[in-house]
Amino acid sequence: MQALTNGMVEAASGSVTLSIGMVGVMALFLGLMKVAEAGGLLTMLARLIRPMMVRLFPEVPADHPAMGAMILNLSANALGLGNAATPFGIRAMKELDRLNPVPGSATNAMALFLAINTSSVTLVPTSVIALRASAGSADPAAILSTTLFATFFSTTVAIVSAKWLQRFFPMDPPVAPEEASVPMERDPSLVVEGGYPMWVSVVALLALIGLIPLAIVYGRVISPWVLPVIMVGMLAFGWWRGVLVYEVFVEGAREGFEVGVRIIPYLVAILTAVGMLRVSGALGSFTGLVGPLTAAIGLPADALTMAILRPLSGSGAQGYLASLLQNPAIGPDGYIGMLTSTLQGSSETTFYILAVYYGAIRIRRIRHTLAAALLGDLAGVVASVFICSLLYAS
Repeated sequence: MQALTNGMVEAASGSVTLSIGMVGVMALFLGLMKVAEAGGLLTMLARLIRPMMVRLFPEVPADHPAMGAMILNLSANALGLGNAATPFGIRAMKELDRLNPVPGSATNAMALFLAINTSSVTLVPTSVIALRASAGSADPAAILSTTLFATFFSTTVAIVSAKWLQRFFPMDPPVAPEEASVPMERDPSLVVEGGYPMWVSVVALLALIGLIPLAIVYGRVISPWVLPVIMVGMLAFGWWRGVLVYEVFVEGAREGFEVGVRIIPYLVAILTAVGMLRVSGALGSFTGLVGPLTAAIGLPADALTMAILRPLSGSGAQGYLASLLQNPAIGPDGYIGMLTSTLQGSSETTFYILAVYYGAIRIRRIRHTLAAALLGDLAGVVASVFICSLLYAS
């Protein structure tokens, strides 16, 4: 019991130290992202993916506010701007509900949008990079390539699953004629004008796909260059677009500081609980029981716990990842550290997103949404295990 008491106190104090160590990196990244956002990078990315979105969502009019909100949400997620993505996502759901002929039941467009949202391609997993840096990683940005690989496959599977499953979950008969729906109101903040030609979007998609094998082959050589290139590139982009770089960077960095402070209570709760489980021997018993079964397929028990926890709780998964990276026996740069970092950076809190987004418009019948989202999550776990085994398994 004395060891358990000491473990609780050490975990609680260590979680605060860890959070303070993250503040600097979080402030840096959010400051850079703020400069890029002010320079119009979010709008450019939205225009880039608009032609593909119109084809993915044929039931949503191209000029409807729902289309603009969805595009801006997915663009913000791709850039790691979670705080900006959520308001766009909730607004997208409200606009999609205006097209819903069956109130209280999810439409095909809603299900597909949330399946993509929970597994969307992540270009810059800022919070995970910050966590790895605070844990003393020799290469915090090494997960950029593995995260891109995993999210590409998870998003592909989520889209295919949503399109395939919708035939087995038919909509109820409409409760009112479509003409009786609420009139559409155009919101200038949600308008994504025109979009680039389709060939530009296709070239960009092929370039993104081409980055995957390039990152696999040359990832160890490229990764040390990633952070300096991102920093110089975003600052230069903002300057070129006429942004007051210093002022905007400071504003974004202030948000990063607030995020770092805000997560302290969550880290204290989770890391103390994990510390108690570890010191008491419960976590070791679980690892000893399950580890031999999952380790055979490249998923050690510690990583399996992470894979299960991630769709349920974002703060819980982040706290658990922090405990693993701080563990001297695991560390941030070993196989387990890289795998769990990739799982955290390439997946979303599926149940939380479904609860928040559907709760905002009082959807009770979610149809095939959860199945498609979980299949995307599973594909992300499989892809993460594959790429990390290929690159980092000893």
